[in-house]
Amino acid sequence: MTTAAIIVAAGRGTRAGGPEPKQWQRIAGARVLDHTLVRFQNHPRVDRIVLVLHPDDMPLVSGVESVAGGATRAASVRAGLETLQDQDIQRVLIHDVARCCVPDTVIDGVLDALDTSTGAAPALAVTDALWIGADQQVRGVQPRDALFRAQTPQGFHYNAILDAHRAFTGDAADDVAVARAAGMAVTITPGHEDNLKITAPEDFARAETILRGQMDIRLGNGYDVHRFCDGDQVWLCGVSVPHDRGLDGHSDADVGMHAVTDAIYGALAMGDIGRHFPPSDPQWKGAASHIFLTHACELARDMGYDISNIDCTLICEQPKITPHAPAMQAEMARIMGLDAGRVSIKATTSERLGFTGRKEGIAAIATAALVKP
Repeated sequence: MTTAAIIVAAGRGTRAGGPEPKQWQRIAGARVLDHTLVRFQNHPRVDRIVLVLHPDDMPLVSGVESVAGGATRAASVRAGLETLQDQDIQRVLIHDVARCCVPDTVIDGVLDALDTSTGAAPALAVTDALWIGADQQVRGVQPRDALFRAQTPQGFHYNAILDAHRAFTGDAADDVAVARAAGMAVTITPGHEDNLKITAPEDFARAETILRGQMDIRLGNGYDVHRFCDGDQVWLCGVSVPHDRGLDGHSDADVGMHAVTDAIYGALAMGDIGRHFPPSDPQWKGAASHIFLTHACELARDMGYDISNIDCTLICEQPKITPHAPAMQAEMARIMGLDAGRVSIKATTSERLGFTGRKEGIAAIATAALVKP
């Protein structure tokens, strides 16, 4: 049975404040629309998605089927429904773009109910006392029995809701109202408190808290050491630093880049450089360390993770790192495809203790934070 999702995103959302409509504002690292879209793209029971956008916003999305909306919400939904005509769609979910935290359980509850009902929608029972007010005064009370707070997605048998919208005139608060006007029965399914609709400015903070709590965040650490040998330079974090010694290693011995690479592998639970580039393999003799770092970054992204930030500390008495730190930061950011503000390179000494204090070599420790939205 083919199921389509229509995400309604044609409104202007002025009550939410901000420099642009709420669906284009960023929270938790992405636009509100992107968070909503991924909920349905990742749901195994949704086969097709149609975005309904304001005509002016059509260029803002690529790679997703989109249609221009109308002057009212009902007109926008109908535009999405008409797009699906003759496409062998049996069921359709209609969802407000501003509900970017909708849990899978809510979507599943609606789809399950459509097995026995032509319409279904999630809701939460009203538990607060209700007043009737005017001029900042309570003028009466309203019984809360049998009252519900409506949510989306609202699901329907496709042909039934298409006919209902074609027969409907004017606007409606939601698609249940359109369905009810056509005489359709609608089953109430469980809603969820996380399935809030961003309406006011303070809702962005709450939605961000929910989204970040659902993210897969991983941390990894890396540690590496290389001893000094004969030479006239050392490679550190992709930058050649003049020195009266070199660093000894199977590759170019870039101790900082090795530590960062291992931190990324560690966050992915994918071992270390030696697992992916064995020192017993002669092809890696003298290899540039950016090869290893690039591989780790590509592996993270292939597994669906964004690299949030990197922090690397070089531990040595000599050479002096601070004059070269900005160049190291820029080069590491370039290799990793990150903004330089997400890469920290700093240095410390070991107060003349241990092998680094005796100027026998350099150590590095690094931390990587990876995020999967």
